Amino acid sequence: MPPVFNKEFCEKLDELFRWRRDVRRFKADPLPQGMLDELLETATLAPSVGNSQPWRFVVVEDRTRRDKVRNNFEACNREALEDYQGKEADTYASLKLSGLDRAPAHIAVFCDTQTDIGKGLGQKTMPETLKYSVVSSIQTLWLSARAKGIGLGWVSIVEPETIKEILDIDEESWDLVAYLCIGYPEEEHEVPELVRFGWQDRLPLSQTVIRR
Repeated sequence: MPPVFNKEFCEKLDELFRWRRDVRRFKADPLPQGMLDELLETATLAPSVGNSQPWRFVVVEDRTRRDKVRNNFEACNREALEDYQGKEADTYASLKLSGLDRAPAHIAVFCDTQTDIGKGLGQKTMPETLKYSVVSSIQTLWLSARAKGIGLGWVSIVEPETIKEILDIDEESWDLVAYLCIGYPEEEHEVPELVRFGWQDRLPLSQTVIRR
């Protein structure tokens, strides 16, 4: 028999969605033994086009490689700041946009864009669904981590090819989708940090739904 998800469960699930945060402020405490593998196992339950399972998780443990990733982030972040002026520049400069300095776990998530798993089903007209599948695995990981009191931060202010070089990823078909920081958050907030710091409010549903 399939499970029955009662009203209480559905309410708690909605609460989980609301409390999922992009964490940048981590405690340095390590994750419990085996927890990272448990989270990654859950991530592989995500749907994928043609059951291709194109996600490739690179756990970055080497301190030198981590430092190089952080240096790349800092260089890219300085360059990004130049795109803003006045008050926006001041606000951007005040934002903490990565947890690379303290997060105990780092994971680079790649998409194998040439995988033969799944035999290409569903990809002919929309090959980008491979990367959408990887994003789905990241979201699955994100929610599973949050349910266990663990935070996840997605660092996008990095150069994908530089990250591949730092991590010695030679496979040309592997495209970087995300660089993730994982660990216990220093603080808990229901409201996203970019809202709290005045960068961008949430949009009402009426601005994002179109009916035909």
